[in-house]
Amino acid sequence: MPADDVRTDIRHFLTSRRARITPQQAGLPDFGGRRQVSGLRRSEVAQLASISVEYYTRLERGNVGGVSEEILDSLAAALQLDDVERTHLAALVRAANAPHRAPDRDGGLSHVRDSLQQILDAMTGAAAFVRNAHLDVLATNQLARTLYQEALDTEDQPPNLARFVFLDPRARRFYRDWEGIAHDAVGSLRAEAARAPGNTDLADLIGELATHSNEFAMRWEAHDVEYYRSGHQRFHHPTIGDIDLDYDALEIPTDPGLTLITYTLSPDSAYADDFRRLQAHALAGGSSPG
Repeated sequence: MPADDVRTDIRHFLTSRRARITPQQAGLPDFGGRRQVSGLRRSEVAQLASISVEYYTRLERGNVGGVSEEILDSLAAALQLDDVERTHLAALVRAANAPHRAPDRDGGLSHVRDSLQQILDAMTGAAAFVRNAHLDVLATNQLARTLYQEALDTEDQPPNLARFVFLDPRARRFYRDWEGIAHDAVGSLRAEAARAPGNTDLADLIGELATHSNEFAMRWEAHDVEYYRSGHQRFHHPTIGDIDLDYDALEIPTDPGLTLITYTLSPDSAYADDFRRLQAHALAGGSSPG
């Protein structure tokens, strides 16, 4: 990503964050009257961050040379950024201040070590797979292959979850909370774009999705960032039917950029019988369970 693009991203990110906060939410007095901006004014953000309006205006324009961690912390507090957004802003600042680098055509890690595959195969009570930061699925265990059979059924290798979510109509049936997974997918790619601004393979993926999916393009312009960490995912499996699972996303320290995703279920869950049916379906090699 060229420096001008990074500065543009900083501008859009900061303006979108202040636009979502009202003076009341920020604890500022409301003097009534018609406001010409949605959310906070630049002067109000500057007041909350204890910096001058001129300095904040310069930062919002993407001129972040020499900005300190203390200023970023003050800005994050003023704009009520969460930890993910604060990390994203710091990544954008680093990218803006980094020396110019030639574009890096790197699709992210594209394979996993044999021992990682062995770990996946040993996880018989969980659906588990490894993906990279571009949301390419690089390795799965048997239960994950059964759960994600529609997402993995693609000519693109390795399968990419963002392409599945936005370009494959089956995704809206498979993910019963499609809106949530779409938000998470875009937010993950947005965060990665800030961490790897020179990655042309990632830029190509984002361009492809924005060109072919209005939903993706609209969400991309919102400048939201997200990390897929833990929670509940609601699926509709083509054979098993509806099933809700608990997920955890675990970064792999020895393989930076790779994440282990696991889906498990409490034995007393309302979907415990469905999960057992899914496991039996996987052991049967994908044939319809009895």
